[in-house]
Amino acid sequence: MPIFSDPAINDGEPTLAGTTVTVANLVTRAFAGGMEVAAALADPPAERAAVEAAVAYCAARGCDAAQTYCSGCRLRSDADGILTIDDYLAQFESVRFTRSSLEVRAPGRLPALVEPTLDALTKSWRGKELYYFARRIIRRNKREIEPRPKRMSGGLDAGPVPTMILVRPQLADNIGMVARAMANFGLDELRLVEPRDGWPNEKARAAASGADFIVEAAEAYPTLAQSIGDLNFVCATTARQRDLAKPVLTPAQAVAEIVRRQAQGQRCGVLFGPERTGLETDEIALADAVIMAPVNPKFASLNLAQAALLFGYEWIKASEQGTLGRVTTYEQPLETGLRTRGSQPATKDELLGLLGQLEAELDRLGFFNPGHKRQAVMRNVHTMFARMQATEQEVRTLRGIVATLAKGKGHGRKPST
Repeated sequence: MPIFSDPAINDGEPTLAGTTVTVANLVTRAFAGGMEVAAALADPPAERAAVEAAVAYCAARGCDAAQTYCSGCRLRSDADGILTIDDYLAQFESVRFTRSSLEVRAPGRLPALVEPTLDALTKSWRGKELYYFARRIIRRNKREIEPRPKRMSGGLDAGPVPTMILVRPQLADNIGMVARAMANFGLDELRLVEPRDGWPNEKARAAASGADFIVEAAEAYPTLAQSIGDLNFVCATTARQRDLAKPVLTPAQAVAEIVRRQAQGQRCGVLFGPERTGLETDEIALADAVIMAPVNPKFASLNLAQAALLFGYEWIKASEQGTLGRVTTYEQPLETGLRTRGSQPATKDELLGLLGQLEAELDRLGFFNPGHKRQAVMRNVHTMFARMQATEQEVRTLRGIVATLAKGKGHGRKPST
């Protein structure tokens, strides 16, 4: 019977031990049809525990440690340095399209790529973020799968997140922009109530700008009551005061309350109303609390994506798992403060050497005139450079500049052309 502890590597991809079934296929099938459907991919069929372990491996991004990623996953594209569609096309000899006569010549060595349309290619070239689907599977099954670390390198953990619920959204584009804002801040559970333009909707996927994994996993409900039926605690967002006896929370306070309740095993959600009118008072009456953001009282209304982003920002701050900007194979997490790009702060000897060189050249050229001002001028120069907190590299660069200027015309480096 196929098992899964650590993945076997078959043709450079994590696979179920003893089979050719990839982790990518298991996760895709488990997301679409459940664990049993995924288990049936193996021959003989795998046990459910093996599929659960494979899903947990993907959710925890276990592939990061081995630096071996699944085909069709965005992590693989990033690891291979394929960050633009031009990078992707450069791998192939040519790209042909079955629904048109268009053909793109490329310098790569891989056989010709065949796609139905250019539009389909632009949506699929970078792959899917499979680990997000794996995390959704874990949540959907309402159970924790071990082993998986609490925190993950380069991503957020698979712990519970509040469900974002858009009530009667009017534009599919706005749904996509909400999905993008959610992805920015580690939220990936989206529900829709009576979307005006129907669901699924391709415009939402396009507007998500890469957060299509959230759009694809979004669920649509015919009524608000059905969308919140399995939740224990629900907050409703509004910019207008309502005549309801309910707790009023800022986004930060709402996040704190949701975190507290989720730690007790409760499921939580946040309601957002339609773009033009917001939530009706009767809809807010179904919520346990109201979220209102500090805003300009004369211009209080936020658009749908802005409201989702504001809540998401408070959520990721509370989780303490976000990073300053993106983190890739070539970009490491940053901390606040001075960034020296790998060069150590200059030692005092190095800094004094620069200042001594500068003083000597200024003296040679008669800068200190009258001479009694030398001490005051150099004191100010010392103070300025101390405040600068120069690195070793910056001091070397400045010494080179001083030396070149001192030598005069004809002694500098050859000008670049």
